[in-house]
Amino acid sequence: MLGLLVIIIVSGVLLRFIEKKNIEVLGVIPTKQRSVQFLIGFVFITLICLISVYVETLVLDVEWIRNESINYTAIFNSFFYHVRSALTEDLIFRGAILYILISRLGAKWAILISALCFGVYHVFSYGMTGGGIIPILYVVLVTGFVGYVWAYTFYKTKSIMMALGFHLGYNFLMAMFYQSPPTGELIFQELSKIDLRDWNWLFYNIPKGIFPSLMTLIFVKQYVKYVSNSNKKIID
Repeated sequence: MLGLLVIIIVSGVLLRFIEKKNIEVLGVIPTKQRSVQFLIGFVFITLICLISVYVETLVLDVEWIRNESINYTAIFNSFFYHVRSALTEDLIFRGAILYILISRLGAKWAILISALCFGVYHVFSYGMTGGGIIPILYVVLVTGFVGYVWAYTFYKTKSIMMALGFHLGYNFLMAMFYQSPPTGELIFQELSKIDLRDWNWLFYNIPKGIFPSLMTLIFVKQYVKYVSNSNKKIID
């Protein structure tokens, strides 16, 4: 929590001294519209992730087992862990710095820089600095595309809330099925699946990794279009 508080303070200082703005320009204060955006993001990405898990189950013949005793305290703690984690990363990569970059460089370059930084960051956070070049490029590609979509969402909605919903929903849902810090496999555990290797692994995992972000990008574009048309009708 202390780290998150420091990030909020630093963000406010950067915005005040560089852009002469307050932290509200990041859309961090919940309003009715932003709360709805957060819930839309959370529900949408949860559905997309469930589809992804279902497809993986079919393609790789995954056998799941449901935990006999579900630890609801662990689920509760995991949720709030991922809230803090997602909000921290969003404030760093899609907060004050992205806002300043958009102001100074334009949205296109700012979003690309944010995406690249997000991708490289995950190489370090996954502990892959000593790994092979192909896995590293894969992580940069997939997580970088995630960062691009979420940065684009921030730019279009003028708030971090919908992207935060995407981020939290993805991390929390995946913790139900897969190993994920601090505790994963909260409801299901993977017993067995087809083991893909080399090029087969790459050809399967690239579409799998890109699919959620691609669907999210399409959704955000349609959402923005819908909101814009709705606002025009109200004005007319």
